[in-house]
Amino acid sequence: MRVLLVVFFLLISGCGKSALEPLHSDDVIVAFGDSLTAGYGVPNSSAYPVVLSELTGLTVINAGVSGETTEEGLNRLPEVIITENPALIILFEGGNDILRNHDLSKTKQNLAAMIQIAKEQEIQVALVGLPRKQLFSSTAEFYRELADEYKIPLQDDIVASLLRKPAMKSDNVHFNVKGYRALAEAVADMLKEAGAIK
Repeated sequence: MRVLLVVFFLLISGCGKSALEPLHSDDVIVAFGDSLTAGYGVPNSSAYPVVLSELTGLTVINAGVSGETTEEGLNRLPEVIITENPALIILFEGGNDILRNHDLSKTKQNLAAMIQIAKEQEIQVALVGLPRKQLFSSTAEFYRELADEYKIPLQDDIVASLLRKPAMKSDNVHFNVKGYRALAEAVADMLKEAGAIK
């Protein structure tokens, strides 16, 4: 019984540990991704990085490029880091790889390389997962694997959830104004739970 109590309290204390260091008011967040980051289907003012900036009071750079694959993102990331000097990168890529039936082991490798590039420069990383290419699918497993391996926070259900709700979408794979706001709110909640923001 005593052993079980020790294990229980260890688990509780582990759950409460912050995965991210607190951000300061002058820190920059880079939202890095494809069309779901760029805000395809809505005015620029309704893209999730803009809404996230409103919710957090922090500068959030929209570094989304529609149609981008993880291979292209991997090539683009170093220049974005140099230009924006972020304290945190929200990595939200892989959807185009999945839609185009790319080798997902390579997708995972590309995402891992992006995480490593950021961490080598002491930039914090948070991850947003995307669903597999199946009707009503849950998030692809490799996002959780990456989050566990690199000990970074993961928002692993919002995209799959929104894609199942026609009222939140502008087309089959993109969101409308309400959908992007829900995405931003979920990302903000993830950052709060991870200790990055209050």
